[in-house]
Amino acid sequence: MLNRPDRLFRMLKPSSTGGARSPAQKPRRVAVLLLPEVHLLDFAGPVQVLFDSILGGAYRITYCSQTSEVVSAQGLALSGLTPLPDPKPEDLILVPGVSTAALDRLDRIIPVEWLREADRIGARIAAICTGAFALAKARLLDGRKCTTHWELVDRLRAEYPRAEVLDDRLFVEDGNLMTSAGIASGIDLALALVEQDHGPLMAARVAREVVVYLRRSGDRNQHSVYLDYRAHLDPGVHRAQDYVVEHPDHHLTTDHLAHIAAMSPRNFTRVFRRATGLSPKQFASKVRLQVAKDLLDDPQRTIESIAASCGFQNARALRRLWQQVFGISIAEFRSSRKSLRAETAAGGLTPPAGASS
Repeated sequence: MLNRPDRLFRMLKPSSTGGARSPAQKPRRVAVLLLPEVHLLDFAGPVQVLFDSILGGAYRITYCSQTSEVVSAQGLALSGLTPLPDPKPEDLILVPGVSTAALDRLDRIIPVEWLREADRIGARIAAICTGAFALAKARLLDGRKCTTHWELVDRLRAEYPRAEVLDDRLFVEDGNLMTSAGIASGIDLALALVEQDHGPLMAARVAREVVVYLRRSGDRNQHSVYLDYRAHLDPGVHRAQDYVVEHPDHHLTTDHLAHIAAMSPRNFTRVFRRATGLSPKQFASKVRLQVAKDLLDDPQRTIESIAASCGFQNARALRRLWQQVFGISIAEFRSSRKSLRAETAAGGLTPPAGASS
């Protein structure tokens, strides 16, 4: 397993959209609601992602049900389940999907009042695949955006017309509720939860740990240097990328990064470009700009201090590269962000996709 890069997380200020949490914070309780005829992979995939996050210490996983035993859709009996716990605002509740046959008797197998109470107090509730039908049956999806397995989107829309059912989405987040499209997208949803709690670099590391390509949902910003350029399995390149992200203020040479990757400089440059499509220098430049972009959200930070934290020779060098890449000045960027936050706070608006990147 990989260690958490505390150095970077101390540098970046947590945001309201789910930045890194303090390592000293107690583990979040995850209540996995197991219903009769639950699909094994619907809960096993997301649970594995949460378990692999920081050696499993970030989440305290419990398996609960209205009965002490349920039989899965695949015929495996799951026993020793705990009673439904009293929900708390800091909880995460996972609702894995069930067989389509079980959907016809949801009113007899789901704890409607328990789910409503969890939603009322603000606990995060994440449904995988047909788990969205359980939330809909409890009326939690009324007036909210959601999704489910592509074969059942029309059924969900027809049976629960007050839900705003979206097509072609890996997962959808609306307030404290998240719904995903199917078995594999349940892993995408869990990785998004890890990103919210512990930052994008941790999400990328967990994705690599479970050997999946980290995808983003259709309604969120698709680009983050911490997550992009990671769709490869070369461990040496991953080590070099991690080092660049964890040390944005260092002057990093190709020789140094090649040593970290355990390659010769010439081979490292060739392998890095093949794996990422960028040269090591280009990747380092993108990382420095992203860190600068994150730090610019802190009004107490001067351009000079941000430039120093990101490895730029001076503030002028940062301003020049920023203008070249983004086409606007840093002052204009900060002004637009300030206006957006003011509008959001005043009107209760949801920032547009990409506003939090």
